[in-house]
Amino acid sequence: MLEHLYPGLRLITFDLDDTLWPCHETIMRAEDALFEWLQTRAPGLTEAHSVSSMREHRRELARANPHLMHDLNLLRTRHLEVLLEESGHDISLAVMATEYFQEHRNRVEPFDDVPEVLQQLARHYTLISVTNGTSEIDKTPLAGLFHHSLTAAQVGHAKPHPAMLEEALKLADAKPGESLHIGDDPKRDVLPAQALGMQAVRVVRVDTKFSCGVEEEVETPDVLHINSLHELFNEIMD
Repeated sequence: MLEHLYPGLRLITFDLDDTLWPCHETIMRAEDALFEWLQTRAPGLTEAHSVSSMREHRRELARANPHLMHDLNLLRTRHLEVLLEESGHDISLAVMATEYFQEHRNRVEPFDDVPEVLQQLARHYTLISVTNGTSEIDKTPLAGLFHHSLTAAQVGHAKPHPAMLEEALKLADAKPGESLHIGDDPKRDVLPAQALGMQAVRVVRVDTKFSCGVEEEVETPDVLHINSLHELFNEIMD
C-alpha cells in the first residue's frame, strides 16, 4: 500500500469538492432545484430574481460578511432572508429553503475512480473528509467510506486555516508525519497540510473547470500531482 511512498502512514484526509466529485455541476443542479422550489413558495422572489442574480447577491453578502464564510449554509440562509423580506415573503421560509438546497447539495456524482480506491484505503487507514463546503458525506453515495467527516462550519474555520486538519489529527490520534492530505487546491489543501508537517498530494481533475475549486494557483513543485486516485497506486507500483 502507501507505505512505499509514506512510511508509517496512518491517516489520510480528503478534500471533497473537485477532489472526489465535480463541484460546479453539483452546485448548479442544487441552485436550479432551489429556484424551482421557491417559484411555488415565494413567487415574488423568483419574479424579481434569476438563479444568476441570486448567486451574485449571495456573493455580495459574503464579501460584506467574511465572518460567515466558514458556514456557507448560514450564509445562504441570511441571503435568502434578505431576498424573502425584500419580496414580501415570510423570512422563516429561508431555513426550509436552505435545507432543501442542502438535500440536493448532497446528491453528488463521484468521479469514477473514487469509490473503489476509498474502499481499498478504508481497510488500511483512517479516512477523514475535510471540506469548506456543506456536503454531508454520510448522505452522499460515499456514505460509510470515511471514519470521520469535518466541515468548516463544525470547527469554526475554513481552509487554509489549519483547524480542520488539526482536528483530524486528534480524531485519528495521529502525528503529522503519519498523515497524508489529498486535495485539489494548492493554497487551501497542499500548503496548509505541509505547514503542519503532513504529506500532501494534489489532485488535478482534467475534466473539471474548478469553478468552485482552486482560488489561486500556487507552485507546488515537490508535491505529487495526480489526475485520478488510481494514479497514486500506479506511482507506488513504478
